[in-house]
Amino acid sequence: MLSPFKNDAAELGSEFRTRRDNFDVDAILAIIRRRWAVVAIALAAGLGVGAAFLLSAVPMYTASATLLIDKSNSGLLSQMSETGATVNDDAAVLSEVEVLRSDSVALSVVDKLKLQDNAIFMSPSQSLRSGLAQLLDLRRFFSSSAEDPDAIDEARENAAAAVKTNMSVSRVGRTYVLNIGYTSRSPALSAKIVNAIAEGYLLDKLNSKYDATRRASDWLEQRIDELRQKALETDLAVQKFKSDNGLLATSGQLISDQQLSELNRALIDAQAETAKAKARYDRIKIIIDAHRTDAIVTDVLDSSISNDLRMKYLEASKTEAEISARLGPNHTQAVRLRGQMAEYERLMFEELGRISESYKSDYDVALSKEKSLFDSVGQASKVSAAAGETQVQLRELERKADTFRNLYQTFLARYQEATQQQSFPITEARIIEKAQNPTVPSYPQKPLALALFGILGIAAGMSASAFLEFQDKYFRTGDQVRNSLDIDFLGFMPTVKDGAVNHVMTHPMSMFAETLRAAKIALESDETSGCRVVGVVSALPGEGKSTAAINLAHLLASEGSRTLLLDADFRQPGASRLLAPNAESGLPQILNGSASAANILIRIEESGVEFIPALVNKRVSNSAQLLSSKAMADFLAAARTKFDYVIIDLPPAGPVIDARAMTSLIDSFMLVIEWGMTSRKVVQSVLSSEPAIHSRTIGAVLNKVDTKKLKLYRSHGSVEYYHSKYSDYYLEDK
Repeated sequence: MLSPFKNDAAELGSEFRTRRDNFDVDAILAIIRRRWAVVAIALAAGLGVGAAFLLSAVPMYTASATLLIDKSNSGLLSQMSETGATVNDDAAVLSEVEVLRSDSVALSVVDKLKLQDNAIFMSPSQSLRSGLAQLLDLRRFFSSSAEDPDAIDEARENAAAAVKTNMSVSRVGRTYVLNIGYTSRSPALSAKIVNAIAEGYLLDKLNSKYDATRRASDWLEQRIDELRQKALETDLAVQKFKSDNGLLATSGQLISDQQLSELNRALIDAQAETAKAKARYDRIKIIIDAHRTDAIVTDVLDSSISNDLRMKYLEASKTEAEISARLGPNHTQAVRLRGQMAEYERLMFEELGRISESYKSDYDVALSKEKSLFDSVGQASKVSAAAGETQVQLRELERKADTFRNLYQTFLARYQEATQQQSFPITEARIIEKAQNPTVPSYPQKPLALALFGILGIAAGMSASAFLEFQDKYFRTGDQVRNSLDIDFLGFMPTVKDGAVNHVMTHPMSMFAETLRAAKIALESDETSGCRVVGVVSALPGEGKSTAAINLAHLLASEGSRTLLLDADFRQPGASRLLAPNAESGLPQILNGSASAANILIRIEESGVEFIPALVNKRVSNSAQLLSSKAMADFLAAARTKFDYVIIDLPPAGPVIDARAMTSLIDSFMLVIEWGMTSRKVVQSVLSSEPAIHSRTIGAVLNKVDTKKLKLYRSHGSVEYYHSKYSDYYLEDK
């Protein structure tokens, strides 16, 4: 059965996967050895193009200046105003880079240096975009005046676009330093433009700060006028509300509240006086009710009458006690003294009664005063409560008035600060290094340009080599034969220029002869007994099958085997042209019965091969029919009895069906493939359509091999890899 063939895509994919999984250094080196000339030519071409480019390129000069985004100045501005900008992160620095690339900075440079009138700057080579714009601008042909405002503006814009195109701004590492560069044909112009860009940036920062503070001042001024009016309105509203609601106040307190406070204090004092008066009255009343003569009352002590009566009472009491003790209690003098004492006592209590009435009167007055003050406090409390409800609205009005008053004062202070900043010339950046006239052109960089073109040439050469390798779908190695065709590989047959017909005889120790010996061993290992009929076939014409068939026959005959060589290629009889170019009859005549084999048979004395040619100068139209006829079968059957090998030079299997027609008559096939010229796909297609040939093929030989190039296709472990080792065993010369 025919084994399935690997197509080119599958084989290529398998090869790529194999190289991916097993990094084959030898294969890569082999590709380099094979294609180094392509890479070398591409490298030379790249260097040539690079040299031409360097000779024709206009030198350009780049000047550079350095800016520092100064945080110290920014901090000073931040202290002066809360709106001061402080550079504190990467985004802020990148924003400054974009400011440097802005149209406003570019236009300021153009206006300062009058670049729109500079012929060197505005030349087409200065800016490709500017040159194309000038070339495509048809209006300049119809412009009536050079002073046209539109033309002037357009020239300024074109010049600004050229400035932006040729300038570069980059940040130095992670610092706050910016490097500004500009490239032009003139070194002096480059330095001037770079310095103008830096100064234009600083001026733009000052102008932007001035504009911002001016806009802030204008806005603050408008807000101050509004807040001043609001403050006045709210203050008037507070005063009007107080007047309408009688909320008069002194020292920050309402009069009603002051009255209530004073009445409360008076009521407390009155209550204290009432309690005091009542206590005196109750005390003297107790003394009177108890009829105590020894009780002490303050007003009694202060009364002269009471004191006199008491003194008389005490003297009478003392005298009565002495007389009673001496003369007895019933003595007339003692009785009279006791009567005086009773009178004095009555007069003393009458005096206490008058004092008691005085105390009672004081108590009544104090009680009346307390009641009056209590009533007054009640009325004042009602008035204060009513005023408290009204004060809620008053406090709201006062808070609103305070708010507008504070806002007015705050905005007034901000306005003064903003006004001061308008004339404060500080920016967040400064120039730390001005541009100098460059002395060495920055473009083109010759070593770098040559290296780049060289790399491009190498890349192009490698791409071309890869393309050639990808397109190299021919048979180069024995592994390709085995993997693509699923048949044995017999060996390489080098290209033979002279003496190809008997090369195996003249060079018996050559690789050519050794490969045919391998074919002989493969034939002998075949299970066929007796005479072996061997067909030598190729997929395409011109692959050297005739030479291979002749030399195989020579080899077999020289080693003692009876060998018959048949030229069965009736359309292009290559063996007959080499061995019997003047033959007038051959195998076709034998098959159609017009001649006998004994009369046509040619013996080659050098090796003893018997040869039956085909007709060289006459085409046979029914070649396939003749080759598959009974006459051909009978002829081969007769040949089997006389010869050990019958070697048949068959027509190519690709273009004609002659080889397929006589497949049943042939025991074995030897496939001849031209090295580096026959596509794998073609041979696969032929063998897949001829399963009988494929199943009987003992192996394939690669013919016309360039042994010098063969080593370029070696891979580790393959026959080609060790070719240099065993090539010493071959002797190609006599």
